[in-house]
Amino acid sequence: MYPIKLKPILKQHIWGGEALLHIKKGQGLRVDKTKVYGESWDVSGIEKNISVISNGFLKGNNLQEAIEVYMGELVGDSVFEQYGLDFPLLLKTLHCKDRTSVQVHPDDDLAAERHQSCGKTEMWYILDAEPDAVLYIGFKNPEITREQYIDAIAKGTIADIIEPVSIKAGDAFLIPSGTVHSISGGVTLIEIQQPVDLTYRIFDWNRVDANGKSRELHTAYAVDATDFSSTAAQCRRDYNIEVNKSVEVASCDYFTCNILKVQECLEHNISSIDSFVLYYCTEGSVEITNDDGTETLKAGEVVLISADTNELSIKGNATLLEYYI
Repeated sequence: MYPIKLKPILKQHIWGGEALLHIKKGQGLRVDKTKVYGESWDVSGIEKNISVISNGFLKGNNLQEAIEVYMGELVGDSVFEQYGLDFPLLLKTLHCKDRTSVQVHPDDDLAAERHQSCGKTEMWYILDAEPDAVLYIGFKNPEITREQYIDAIAKGTIADIIEPVSIKAGDAFLIPSGTVHSISGGVTLIEIQQPVDLTYRIFDWNRVDANGKSRELHTAYAVDATDFSSTAAQCRRDYNIEVNKSVEVASCDYFTCNILKVQECLEHNISSIDSFVLYYCTEGSVEITNDDGTETLKAGEVVLISADTNELSIKGNATLLEYYI
């Protein structure tokens, strides 16, 4: 299968801005420039938001239709056996002009019980951060009790007990389900996650929309979903880049993320991976070639490589994030 590109799906959010219009420029989007966008769903198999292929002979077909035809050849035999026609990851780009809500995601067991879905573990890679930007991950006091947490919610002081973390471009964090978190304004990041749009909103910084209405909170649901022991230090992922070598940044039960800095030319063997591979170009540009075709990949773009690919030739100068099951 040739390298597949997919059309991003932009999502409006109260905390969004204009940056995604520049990051995703030239990718065939029709947008309302008077709106603010917080997310670009770059690869999605979620119902009513299934990515559409934008290149090659499959252009115009959606991702689920391609999986139905090519099955394990496209996504990997073990992946297809486990997930069937459902694409098992959701890859996003986020731009936060304002703060996201303080929130938490349920784990698989709780999500199955309450929503008949999977939970949500996610990973962040920071593309850009203003000097005073932070992430909020976990609690300042790692021994906080359930009762102290409930008291802070009741008093509206939850912002005082969550842990702010200074960040810069290239930082990475694995956010397990159950971890309370938020993103400040001035942050652009890439998010890979389990394929579900399921969030319990705990606190929304007392803001209202253009109609003077506040967004719904899910504080009662959030209490049972929260892992009070999860900390920012546990979530941070450190790594060292090596030129023309795939270096692991994070790995969990749901996905692996590697970083790959390409200089000039790399012959990259992926035959041992029984999974599709996603490449997100964070900077620079490359040409990616397999036995069935060549595609140019520029900053802000994503390409899907089918599981039946054994060898890739990557030419150019760029930094890529490499995702697979």
